[in-house]
Amino acid sequence: MTAPTLDEIRRWPATVGVPTAAPALGISTSYLYELAGRGESPVRVLKIGTRYRVVTSELIKLLEGGDSAPGT
Repeated sequence: MTAPTLDEIRRWPATVGVPTAAPALGISTSYLYELAGRGESPVRVLKIGTRYRVVTSELIKLLEGGDSAPGT
């Protein structure tokens, strides 16, 4: 998957799946799952049942150069 632009990310819903968010971070889907599972994701990840959802606003903040709190 090609990395999305920041303008494209700004049009995403409030949360997105790991396969959508990983390319924006420049990492593989499996690595983002691994980080989320360990509570070490660079952006906030919500665990809902067995699914992980990345908080889009946190992703935008990180990509704009702001700080983002790691964890799930």
